[in-house]
Order: sequence, then structure tokens, then C-alpha cells
Amino acid sequence: MLGRVGPALGLARPAGGLAPHQLLRSDPAGSHLLEELARFRRALKPHRVGSVPYNRAVITTGTRLGPYEVKSRLGAGGMGEVYRATDSRLGRDVAIKVLPPHTSGDAEAVAQLTREAKTIAALSHPNILVVYELEHRDGIVYVVTELLEGETLRERLASGALPWRRTVEIAASIADALAAAHTRGVVHRDIKPENVFITRDGVVKVLDFGLASTASPLANTPDTATAVLENQGRIAGTIGYMSPEQVIGAPAEPTSDIFSLGCLLFESLSGARPFQRAATGETLAAILNDDPPTLSLSGSSMPPELARLTLHCLEKKPAERFQSARDLAFALRATLTDMQSGTLSTSQAATTTKAKKKATSVVVLPFANDGSDPSTEYLSDGITETLINHLAQLPKLRVIARATAFRYKSSTLEPGAIGLELKVDMIVTGRVQQLGDTLRIQAELVNVREDTQLWGEHFSRKMADVFTVQDEISSQIATKLRTKLTGEARRRLKKRDPRNAEAYQLYLKGRFYWNKRTAENFQKGIEAFRQAIEIDPTYALAYAGLADCYNLLNTYSVLAPHDAFPKAKAAATRALELDDSLTEAHASLAFVTFFYDWNWPAAEESFRRAIALNLNYATAHHWYGWFLTMRGRFEEAASSFKRAREVDPLSIIIQVESAWPHFFARDYDRALGQIKKAMDIDPDFLWVHFALGQIYLEQRNVREAIGELEGVSTRYDSLYVLAVLGHAYGVAGRVDDAKRILEKMLAAARDQYVSEYDIALLFLGLGDTDNAFRHLENAYRAREPWLVRLKVDPSFDRFRDDARYRDLHARIGL
Repeated sequence: MLGRVGPALGLARPAGGLAPHQLLRSDPAGSHLLEELARFRRALKPHRVGSVPYNRAVITTGTRLGPYEVKSRLGAGGMGEVYRATDSRLGRDVAIKVLPPHTSGDAEAVAQLTREAKTIAALSHPNILVVYELEHRDGIVYVVTELLEGETLRERLASGALPWRRTVEIAASIADALAAAHTRGVVHRDIKPENVFITRDGVVKVLDFGLASTASPLANTPDTATAVLENQGRIAGTIGYMSPEQVIGAPAEPTSDIFSLGCLLFESLSGARPFQRAATGETLAAILNDDPPTLSLSGSSMPPELARLTLHCLEKKPAERFQSARDLAFALRATLTDMQSGTLSTSQAATTTKAKKKATSVVVLPFANDGSDPSTEYLSDGITETLINHLAQLPKLRVIARATAFRYKSSTLEPGAIGLELKVDMIVTGRVQQLGDTLRIQAELVNVREDTQLWGEHFSRKMADVFTVQDEISSQIATKLRTKLTGEARRRLKKRDPRNAEAYQLYLKGRFYWNKRTAENFQKGIEAFRQAIEIDPTYALAYAGLADCYNLLNTYSVLAPHDAFPKAKAAATRALELDDSLTEAHASLAFVTFFYDWNWPAAEESFRRAIALNLNYATAHHWYGWFLTMRGRFEEAASSFKRAREVDPLSIIIQVESAWPHFFARDYDRALGQIKKAMDIDPDFLWVHFALGQIYLEQRNVREAIGELEGVSTRYDSLYVLAVLGHAYGVAGRVDDAKRILEKMLAAARDQYVSEYDIALLFLGLGDTDNAFRHLENAYRAREPWLVRLKVDPSFDRFRDDARYRDLHARIGL
């Protein structure tokens, strides 16, 4: 596999005294590389420009290259020699990179180089070195770029590892640059500290962007070799930073740049390269076969999440890395945000607690509907939810989520008492009245501790001006709280607004029905969202709402996976095409990518991005908790559920499902303790007893387990609940009862959607392994979402040595 890769020429002699060719000969892989390089050299013909042999001109101070006068030599690298020059036309200093002779004399290479230079020049990104022009004069090819003052990252790393926060800032800027280039189809192929420049003002610039694809195999890097592909002599990368696919000579893709950035990130954090070995061949072998070392956090305040995402960049398989540089940039910056939000490990609890004390907390209670028509209740609910979303964008503000706020919709408690119960600093209350096309809104902001009104206002506007009113309310509240939206947050909120007030009302109706969580209301929600989209086809939030309806139609066992999830994915994808900053759409896409596509890296990236965009979106934390649980990352899952509870403390479903990380970790006592906390909020909640039944069953408390599950089954007509009850009957030895449920489900499957996973669960309870795996195979073909439980579900513990289980586990990618 290594035979397609050749080493660099002209390397500095390493400290050990051996020349690069001696290092290569020190191991079989390196010797083989030298043979390949010799063949590569023999394939090179004398370079000509037209019919005239190329003779390199001598460039010294005062040499003129067109309108540029050379002032001094700055250095040399893989792309040739670099000079400082003055542009006589504009009177500015520039950098001129004179390309090596073999590139200058190759007409095809120059043509390709020109095309790529134009592409990079068109990017115009603040983190990409600006290319002014590329010239071919008198047999000399040179690139003119902006002149930078500062140092390379390699020079910065000479004194050791960087502080983790500065590393994150640098890496996120590099990822931004990569994202801009990847969007235009340009892959860098050679991300390394030498190609990252930090100006005196602290701005990060990526150098040689895209030009490296046709650069010279001649390099002058001090510590590493630069490898080239035989195909047209294109640079594949620098040994020590190359991706596995580049090592074997496969084409470099955007994920290859992400691997290289992971190497750079690892080195900046630790001071050491992840795959560096004594000999070049050994380094290449390590890139292909070895796991990177543990990124030590000893004595550092670095968040563990940063170490995890660094290793995620270094996955051997491209499909298992971050799939886009943009998502990597979001994930990196989220580590900085998490330090402020409190979603950190126990080791950072002191810092987190201090940060939390500084944050102001607020709840927006459901606005009262003062209209005479109860059918307009969706409007008061919708305005409340919109204000929650607006305030959630404010920095250093903890906003109680919708689910918790709406538990007080019909409460007789005074607002101040509610505030004390929720332990918030501020309360927003209001009333809404619709009279024809006129909308009247009253709102006020109250300090809970002092029981004083900080702000209050009446608004009377046309329905078409509802967006302006909501913006005014948010802005005035922000002013009173002495905080303000960032420019980026304002831009995101502006993009949320539809072009049409009628479309907005339909969207509010859709969310109104979606929140009722029944099959009938999901269908009503779908119809409302579709009507909103018909009126305004660019309304991204309506597409996100549509995606959420289809996502839950399967998990509520209404539609088969192939009828629900592709529609959910299409709607979420369209929402993101219209607005890539939409938190809800990223969470919706993550949901379907997790449960249906089984694409774990992509799902995690979407979850992380949703959270980074809005730390106050409890649903993203909730669903991400499920994802982490199914991946077996139980402590991380518990932290994610904890954050969801902080944002949405009275969401009974989040309280219940916070028990699942402990349940699947086989810590049943801890799971039971969490369920009892949920019972304090609502002891009659259906899913509290459903969870109790499953916990009791695994504790071998069979009688209580069946009692809980039978109680749920009599209250809620659900085939999934019935399947879990039948499984419990089978485990308890009540075979006739289990078979009775099995027959009922098989009969129902003739006329409606019945989950194959549920049927398999029944057979597992009965101990009928063959039929269980037959239906699990059917579930696999149908892409049943609950197969994601296969890795962690204790129901499968006694079958884990079965070859059929291992095969299914591998095919799902668990």
C-alpha cells in the first residue's frame, strides 16, 4: 500500500546525524519508499517552456518581476522561494513566491496552478492568505500574496504546547478557512504548523491553500518529510500530518484536511505529534495502524470534551471523523461555551459553579389569551414560545424551557411564587388579544426576589407587525437586564422570522399541535406546517416543525420507519439549506441521522452544533443524552440530561428519561432514585410507571415489574408497551400470557404498522432465540430505530456471545 508514496528531497539533517535517505533506509518501509522515489525521478523529463529549455533566473534585491521590485529574501519552502517586494503601481509591500523550476516548466501544471489560484483568490476569507495574482513571465512562475507580519504556528510551538483556549481559537479559525474552501471544492492537502501563520494582531491565516495540490516535491521542512503522489507529482501531505488515505495514495478529501487538523490540534495541546516515530516508515505505519496516545489532561483545566473531539478528528476511517470543517469549528467553540454554561466534568465543578452564579435566570410564563375565541389560543402560546427563543439567544442568561414554563399555564399560583419555585431571578408575564387584524399585547418583567416590576409595556399593532412587537419586547427586556444580543444572534433571530404573518400563525398552530404529542395532533401539525410552507417556501422553521412531526410519528409507533424518517430528513435538510444557524433543524437532523441512518459521527456533530447554537434548547440536550446513552457513554449522557433538566426543570419526560443512562449502565438503584425524583413532580405520569416496570424487572423484582407494566397497559393503548409487558411475562415464566400478547401483535401486523423490534422483544422473553433473531433481521431491513439499543440493552445480555448478535451489532455500526 505504501508503494505509491515517495519521500521528500532536500531535507535538513536531523539531530541524530542521519540524512533523510539514511533514515528511510533504516526500515523496510522507508527503503521501499526510496525505490518508489527513484522511479518517480526517472519519470521526470527535462523541463521546458515551449521549445526552450527552462533556465532559472537569479533573483536578488532589485530584481523586477513585472510591476514588482524585490526587496529581500524571506525564506524558502515546499512551494519555492519567498521574497518581499513592492508593488510599484499601488505602493504596497507584498510577498512573492517563486515556484520551483519543475512546476514553472510544465505547461499543464501551470494551467492547473492558475485555475486553483483563481479559486483561492475568489474565496476572500479572513483566515485564508489573500492571493493577488499569479504570473508566468520569462520562464518564471510566481504567486503574489498579501505580506504577513508575525510568525508561523511552528515557530510559536517551538517553546512547547499552547494554552488550550488559544489552541481552540486557532484551530477553529483554521476550520473556518477549511470550510470556506471545501464549499468551493478545494482541499488543502497539507495542513501543518508551517502552513498556519499568526499575525502580530493575532489573526490566523492558512498559507499555501489549495496550491499545494500541484506543488513541488522539494521541501525544506526541518522535522518532517513531505510526501508526493506519483499522479502528476501532486502533494499528498506532510508525513506526520497526512491522513491514512493520503498515506496509501488515495485522493485527498475534505475529511483528510480534518485528520491533518486533528494532528495539529493534538500537537498544539500536548507539544507532541500523535504519530511521530523514529523512522519515516514507522510514522507512516503508525498513521495507518496505531491509535493516537491519550491526550493527557494532568494539571490542566482543559475540558475533557476537547480531548474527545481531537481524537474524533483522528479516526482512521474518513466516515468516522467530523464530516465537515464547519461542524468541527462549532464543536471547538462549544468547548469554550461549555466552560461558561456548566456542561463540564466533575473536575471543573468549582469553575462551573462560579460561572453559574453570575448568570441571570428568567422564565417566560404562558401569555394569557384574552380573546373571546378559544381557537386563537395558539397565538398566545406561540408568542410565548417565540419570546423564549429570543431571550435564549442572550448571553449569560439561563432561560427556562417551554415545557417547564407551560406547566404553569393554568396554575393558580402567583407569578412570584412560581419564580421562587423555579429558583429564577426574573419572570416575564403577558396577555394577548386579537381583534380582527389588530393584535394587542401587554407584557411585563418582574424581579422575583424584590417583587418589583422592572419594565412593562402595552402594544397595539397590526397582525402583520407581530414580528416587530416580539423584537421590541425582547430588546427592552434585554436592556433592563443590562445585556445585549451579539450581531450573530441578531442575524439568526432575523432569519427565523417568516415573510408573511399568515405563515407565522400557521407555524404557531403547527407547534401547538406538535406539543400535544398524539398521533391525531401530529397529523394536524403536519398540515399546518405544510400550509405555512405553501405561503412562504423559504420559512425554515416550518420545515423544522415538519421534520419533528415525522420524527415522532415513528417513535410513537404510528408510521413505519421508511414512511416517516426520510420525510423528516428531507424537511430538516431543507430547513438547514434555508438557514444553517437554525438550532431546531440541527437537532431534528441529528435525531433522524441517529435513529434511522445509524450514522453516529454525523449525528453527534449535528447534536453538538445544535447545542452550540443555543445552550437553552433543552430538546437538543435531551436527545443528545439518548445518543450518548446508546453509545455506552453513560457519564457523558448523564451530564447531558442534567443540562436538559437545568433548562427545563419541570419537564417530566426529561426527568424520567434521565434515568436511562443509569439503567443501561446496570446501576439500577441510581436509576430508581432518578425515577422517584420524577414522581415528586407527577406521580401519575404514565412513563414514570413504565420506567419503574423495566427497572424492577432487571432487579428481578418480577411481581412489582409486571404490576407497573399492567397498569400502564390498561391506561395507554400502545403496542410497544404491550411488547414490554409480554417480554416481562416471558421472563417471569408466564408463557401463556406472553403468547397471548404475541398473537395479538402478529394479528395487528396484518393491518397496521407493528415494530419488528417489539415482536423480537417478545420472543426474547419467551427464550425463542431463533424467532427473536429472525424478527431482529426484519427490523434491520426496516431500519427500526430502537435497534440502536442493541449495544446497551440488558435484554440482550444473554445473547451477546451469539454469532448472529455480533453480526447484527457490527452491521448497525455499534
